[in-house]
Amino acid sequence: MNGDTVLTLIFKAGLIVKFVLLLLLFFSVFSWAIIFYKLRLLSKIEKESKEFYQAFLKDKQWDALYKSTKKLTISPLANLFRAAYSIEDAGIDEIKSTLKKIESMEAARIEKYLTFLATTGSTTPFIGLFGTVWGIMNSFMGIGRIGAASLAVVAPGIAEALIATAAGLAAAIPAVIAYNYFLSRTRSIIIMTEDFSQELIDQLLRKHGETQTGSF
Repeated sequence: MNGDTVLTLIFKAGLIVKFVLLLLLFFSVFSWAIIFYKLRLLSKIEKESKEFYQAFLKDKQWDALYKSTKKLTISPLANLFRAAYSIEDAGIDEIKSTLKKIESMEAARIEKYLTFLATTGSTTPFIGLFGTVWGIMNSFMGIGRIGAASLAVVAPGIAEALIATAAGLAAAIPAVIAYNYFLSRTRSIIIMTEDFSQELIDQLLRKHGETQTGSF
């Protein structure tokens, strides 16, 4: 064991422990990829939504607003507005139904991959624990084969166990933190989307009411 590094211990580990570590590496790498992707996506969504809503408040002419905000493709508010604009002459029930579908689609898009972070946070400690149990089991088997307990016999198995435990926690902790952080941000965006959807419906109701009043 003298001079052994963590990397050396991993290479010396048994097949089961190596498989556990490889599985944990997959979870960790994919989780970090999701974290960086979501950070970029949510920042862009919030930026575009703020830009669109400011334009929405300033410009009451939907035709001009539609043309000026075509480039805002990531914002759920802009996507809701474009959907409402395309069917503004339809019945109010159809408008409500369409906007509800868009809300659900936008919520699903914003929440995408969060379940993987939640799964990583909840399962990787147990996967690491499995590696721990297996390493300790190997230590006892080594004692049984040799017939004597010594540090040289039990140390490799214990080292494998500790590495698997550490790897499980290293994968789980960032995933849990990121999941809770992104969940808070996505909920804020979804609430903002739902509020804006209702605002669009209210405006269309007023417009329909004015149209019906003007027809008499």
